[in-house]
Amino acid sequence: MSYPHNIFSCIRSSNVFTWNTMIRGYAESENPEPALQLYRQMRASCIQPDTHTYPFLLKAVAKLADVRIGEIVHSKVIRNGYDSLAFVQNSLLHMYAACGLVDSAHKAFELMSERDIVAWNSVINGFALNGKPNEALTLFREMGLEGVKPDGYTVLSLLSACAELGALALGRRVHVYMVKVGLTDNLHVNNALLDFYAKCGSIREARKVFDEMKERNAVSWSSLIVGLAVNGFGEQALELFKEMETEELVPSEVTFVGVLYACSHCGMVDEGFSYFKRMKEKYGIVPKIEHHGCIVDLLSRAGLVKEAYQYIRNMPLQPNAVIWRTLLGACAMHGHLTLGEYARAQVLKLEPGYSGDYVLLSNLYASEQRWSDVHVLRRKMLRDGVKKIPGYSLVEFGNHVYEFLMGDRSHPQSDQIYAMLAEITKRLRLEGYAPHTENVLADIEEEEKENALSYHSEKIAVAFMLLKTAPGTPIRIVKNLRICADCHLAIKLTSKVFEREIIVRDQSRFHHFRDGFCSCRDYW
Repeated sequence: MSYPHNIFSCIRSSNVFTWNTMIRGYAESENPEPALQLYRQMRASCIQPDTHTYPFLLKAVAKLADVRIGEIVHSKVIRNGYDSLAFVQNSLLHMYAACGLVDSAHKAFELMSERDIVAWNSVINGFALNGKPNEALTLFREMGLEGVKPDGYTVLSLLSACAELGALALGRRVHVYMVKVGLTDNLHVNNALLDFYAKCGSIREARKVFDEMKERNAVSWSSLIVGLAVNGFGEQALELFKEMETEELVPSEVTFVGVLYACSHCGMVDEGFSYFKRMKEKYGIVPKIEHHGCIVDLLSRAGLVKEAYQYIRNMPLQPNAVIWRTLLGACAMHGHLTLGEYARAQVLKLEPGYSGDYVLLSNLYASEQRWSDVHVLRRKMLRDGVKKIPGYSLVEFGNHVYEFLMGDRSHPQSDQIYAMLAEITKRLRLEGYAPHTENVLADIEEEEKENALSYHSEKIAVAFMLLKTAPGTPIRIVKNLRICADCHLAIKLTSKVFEREIIVRDQSRFHHFRDGFCSCRDYW
């Protein structure tokens, strides 16, 4: 923008058109801040903004995600009487959604007398990007009732929302719509579709989309490589990366996150370091914290916990809480108590108050039979006011996404669900199942602990789906927290006893349970 700015500076009598042109240029650039400065200069020069000034200005504000400035601009829009113009209203919707105030965007949307496809897309996308996928899908249904036809941008937002919820059936219907209206040749939409299937744990369908794409870019390859890796198909991810290199496509930093994750899952330590070196030397990619995190995970999964700690100490970047949490998880898995306590201390410095860290350390103490330390930790947790994040599990059935909480009895069929849960527990005990009561971070009796474990949200979700779906149907669950060891064991056995494939996407990875085994190889 330096060249047009120099020309603009030489114009003696600029009018609103030239000011708007410059504001627009900066708003669409990688550095939108000067757009706001130009607006202030414009007002100081007594140039009256017109109907086109504010959409450009709001675009700059949206990029900066500065809601305070956005609200000031909104007030100017109202003061100048431009708030009834559809294209100005659409810019306001986009600005509020981009700033994370999607409820404000929706409120403004509801007040609009006429709403075009741009308005619908802005709010649907805002909901999808701001952690409100259910609201995005509800608005999409309203859109259909009002006779507004979705376009490619709508589809992108819908697929994002479906991926967040693990709503595979609904996403499949979006896919059918794509085919019907001829969107299957759109590269961006196809990439979103591929990503959706991978995030729902349906790698077969993700691969099918990839294979049928007429055009692919680095994003397409990276999405499938990462999807394969996080779903536990590490060998296939590495084979695909080799194909990508054969095609002479340049991998991105995201590609290498998938590659390193795949090496970690396969226990390929030497190969992981080789790929890490190739990323730097062949492709000139400077490792980010995510890549270093993959190396820590690689060493940790291989049982090289002390080596993982040494790697963290020698990292060129300051380790974040995720890095230390990975080490803490490794210590809990491999029984490194002293190092585990140190890792937790580092996590507390960076992110105090996260209950999951207390649970990991509690599991470590429990594995060493240090029950007094478990109780001390519990009291400290209460004293510090640390509250456990409520766990929930999502499942999709009959065009609806159901949410279950621990001990949830809100569903109309709760009696049948809990009867099924009791039947599951009974049949699992015949297979030798014994609850991992050390996972319950509470000072209660053993029998009460067993009851608490029985009512975890993912177990209720499994019971519901066994009750409602036909034998042999895969069960898909999205869990907001890390699955506990007891639920992991119980679902492994359930997959064997009831002959079901059960796919759980938890906070960190996918678990594909089949015939009593899990794709994570019991390390998560």
